[in-house]
Amino acid sequence: MANRYAESYRGFDYVLLDELLSDEQKQIRGAIREWVNKEVVPIIEEAADKCIFPEHLVKQLGEIGAFGPQIPVEYGGMGVDYNTYGIIMQELERADSGLRSTASVQGSLVMFPIWKYRSEEQKKKFLPALAAGEYLGCFGLTEPNHGSNPNGMETTLKVKNGKLYLNGAKMWITNSPKAHVAVVWAKNDEGEIVGVLVEKGMKGFSAPEIHGKWSLRASITGELIFDDVEIPAENILPKAKGLKAPLSCLSSARFGIGWGSLGAAQDCMHVALEYSKERIQFDKPIGQFQLTQKKLAEMITEITKGQLLAWRIGVLANEGRATPAMISMVKRNNVDAAIKIARESRQILGGMGISAEFPIMRHMMNLESVITYEGTHDVHLLITGMDLTGLNAFG
Repeated sequence: MANRYAESYRGFDYVLLDELLSDEQKQIRGAIREWVNKEVVPIIEEAADKCIFPEHLVKQLGEIGAFGPQIPVEYGGMGVDYNTYGIIMQELERADSGLRSTASVQGSLVMFPIWKYRSEEQKKKFLPALAAGEYLGCFGLTEPNHGSNPNGMETTLKVKNGKLYLNGAKMWITNSPKAHVAVVWAKNDEGEIVGVLVEKGMKGFSAPEIHGKWSLRASITGELIFDDVEIPAENILPKAKGLKAPLSCLSSARFGIGWGSLGAAQDCMHVALEYSKERIQFDKPIGQFQLTQKKLAEMITEITKGQLLAWRIGVLANEGRATPAMISMVKRNNVDAAIKIARESRQILGGMGISAEFPIMRHMMNLESVITYEGTHDVHLLITGMDLTGLNAFG
């Protein structure tokens, strides 16, 4: 059942942030929003209900430029700046966090490391196909025994009889069961973290789907299992060594989440606001009650603060001045605000808030994943704490 308020959605711009955006940014936002209303909104509730990944949208995401928009044009991207990338993620997540996850993994966690760390030959081989949605990619860092501690990874890339073999497993990997290529991080013989490209069909490589999710149900999630997978020398990311390499990819993805989560928040608030003006109780709209207005006023305040934080860090990223700690803050703050807005919006709708007639409960469940992946809320608090004090609380 499609969200009946979707067509009236215009987003929220309480302090005229649009005046800081270029005409191109506003045109791109409008095009993505139109595509979302036409292609995603009518199907997303059923997809989430049945836990179906709408795979037919992958090629369309490529066609609208949602895969790696910040990648240079010569490799299939649009060559846009960070805030334009963020605005695209916002419009996708307004539809569903799983849709944005598919796009941000493809762009920030697969295309970005190939662009930054691979040879020119490998860039030309993979990037245009990934940008067009002909290939789907995934990113293998999290392991069954190591979530917030990637330095403890057990996956290995070791030399045996003069050849390189990958062994180990990765867990909770977006896109993995459908992926044509995986960017995987492992420890070599020296114990150094390195990146490799694992291609679908390689002997010993499998990617089983994880079932039974109550969150990101319209996204596909799985494992990556490596059993003596022979890795050709050309599939090594030669410039990607140490934990800094995968973390640089995560910074790009986290920035997209900072913008994206505001899309989910705005969708929830839009539904709550419109419903509050229609729902009559005690002979007047519930939007006329003080407590409802308090909830809505707090929502727009948090959305506005989040927009300004995301925009400012985007400007700094364009200038090469955004630090990982700054990006960590925007991810933590905006996702936390979004999940609280989803909960308050659900309360405004009362019992109807849990119905599939409205998107709020789906957003709320999705955001429980978003507040966990790409660094948990608490981990990001500790990143800020370490940046402030210079003292490492991670052990």
